[in-house]
Amino acid sequence: MLYLKEILFIVLLAVIIFGNFGDFIVDYSQGASLTHLLKEGAVILASLAMLAWLLHDLYRQRRELEELRREIAGSRDAGIPPLAGSFEDRHRLADAIQQQFQEWQLTGSEQEVGLLLLKGLSFKEIAMLRETHEKTVRAQATAIYRKAGVNGRHAFAAWFIEDFL
Repeated sequence: MLYLKEILFIVLLAVIIFGNFGDFIVDYSQGASLTHLLKEGAVILASLAMLAWLLHDLYRQRRELEELRREIAGSRDAGIPPLAGSFEDRHRLADAIQQQFQEWQLTGSEQEVGLLLLKGLSFKEIAMLRETHEKTVRAQATAIYRKAGVNGRHAFAAWFIEDFL
């Protein structure tokens, strides 16, 4: 999913490219100076390069997102045995986390972000997975920490494992 700003930037670059190309053709047919034509050509080439860079970056981000989704799905399906305890213990921990999230009155989005934080994902990875901005994830994490009464990611994770140590 493309963000509105990325779509607007692509459209803006396309307008600049086509507008300058049209102007280049008109200027050439009217006998404009070589210097003027070179300047317009440079603007066209720079715009094309920026468009190519943007499209490449969007493609790279999409690949990273798909890889991250595969990793998460793979970790669920890998059948990795738990370090300690049983399947039921892990479910009890998951239930305890959900119950604590409800006691802290986390919103649905905050609960989703909280679980991804506990899984160790970065803000950027969470933003890509949730198809939102990293700034939004940071704001949600700050709200989670405030509601939990902790001062950051490490304290948040420690809150859940403190009794096991």
